[in-house]
Amino acid sequence: VKMKKLILLMFMSVLLFGEMKFSKPEPSFENPRKWVIKLRSANIETVNHMLGSIYNVLKVYPVEGIKIAVVAYSQGMRVLKKDYDPHTLSRISSLMDYDVEFVGCINTMDTMKWTEADFIDDVTYVQAGIAEVIERQADGWIETTPY
Repeated sequence: VKMKKLILLMFMSVLLFGEMKFSKPEPSFENPRKWVIKLRSANIETVNHMLGSIYNVLKVYPVEGIKIAVVAYSQGMRVLKKDYDPHTLSRISSLMDYDVEFVGCINTMDTMKWTEADFIDDVTYVQAGIAEVIERQADGWIETTPY
């Protein structure tokens, strides 16, 4: 009897607390949440934690209800290079398939003497990565960095 009550209590907890409650207006195609992430580290553990966080967020929101942009600059630009960890690059490519945008910093590229040919396909580029973050915030994007 105690076990049945425990199972029923656990089931009711999931029903009551397991679903995400969205703020109004709820995320939709017309009003998606917009999340910008600063990628400024090439540490593989840090980067993979960030990618895992993105996957977790994508599980919560409807496909049309969220836009995500990862803006790489400084050491973070190394992550988008073709010679970075193959498993991590595969995860990034998979996120791109879910319309997660990866944005690279031209200023960092110029400093390091890198060209677009050094980077994976489908990266978009801006002159200054940190300025891109500032402008996205001014446009209503929420900046949180999950590491």
